[in-house]
Amino acid sequence: MGVISLPSRAYRTHPGLFASGFALVLIGLWCARHLLHDAWTLAALPLIWSHHADRFYISAEHDAFDVTFASYSINQTSAAPFPDRVPPVLHHISLGAGASTHSKWAEVRQSCLDMHPDWEAFLWTDETADALVAEHFPELHAMWTSYRYPIQKIDALRYMALYHYGGVILDMDLQCKRAFGPLRRFEFVAPAAHPTGFSIGFMMASQGNAYVRQLVDNLRRYNRHWLGLPYPTVMFSTGCHYASTIHTFQHNRTDLKILAGPKGNRRMHSLNGPVSTPIFNHLGSSSWHSYDAAMIVSLGKNHGWKLPLVGVAAVGLAFFVIRRAKRRAMLRV
Repeated sequence: MGVISLPSRAYRTHPGLFASGFALVLIGLWCARHLLHDAWTLAALPLIWSHHADRFYISAEHDAFDVTFASYSINQTSAAPFPDRVPPVLHHISLGAGASTHSKWAEVRQSCLDMHPDWEAFLWTDETADALVAEHFPELHAMWTSYRYPIQKIDALRYMALYHYGGVILDMDLQCKRAFGPLRRFEFVAPAAHPTGFSIGFMMASQGNAYVRQLVDNLRRYNRHWLGLPYPTVMFSTGCHYASTIHTFQHNRTDLKILAGPKGNRRMHSLNGPVSTPIFNHLGSSSWHSYDAAMIVSLGKNHGWKLPLVGVAAVGLAFFVIRRAKRRAMLRV
């Protein structure tokens, strides 16, 4: 008796269903275009940060500047004979309870005030900071007051105070070893971070600086709960990675100076952890780090620049796997 063979079940997608699915994908991509673009800019930072670095890294060859500071007096508060582009203003931020009244941080801050006796000095507290944002950046006030993490308020305030007044902004744990005068000839200065970008714990800028304005204007755009974790959220929405990303995508970075050491000692001015640099003793409090920070930092000791790429790739892979699983389930019905 012959065996009757049954035709195999064919899994074919109706052309109309395929077209509808494709249209939904396009609509989804269009709706998520800003998120995808911003995620791409964050992920691209380590790949393009160093493009034309010789133009914005301070050096003896291009700027006739001694990055070791051995040629300058520790009390030099002016860039003379160069013009002073950064106004003589010091900013420290102490939001929340404790930092401004703690004797240790008060002494550390005083070391910077003593080095700049004739400079105007601001100590931004909850009350004065709120007044600054409400008066001069009212469009950002609601977002600023609703930030998920306190350090985001501090970071955002750095950019607003620096844009409005110009000057020098400093973390409370930076003990000054010399005056900032030699650096006042530049429109913007920040210390190089390792392995890429720069640190926002110390920044100098001219009043009304166009790049600092970009840092202020992009705060709303990057204000997302990145990867669902505190550390990436802070770094990508207001922190060093955010500021470095905006720096990277400026049309001309020549005047946006980054302070690093000479060849062979590029980390001379890095403020990673408790270190001593030609300008500072960095006491390295980093008290804002949350539970996920230690994990991310430990993973990134040798491959830290890859973390944003891994995060974005992980999100994309998860989306692909879920979408494929759903499609298979529909075919089995």
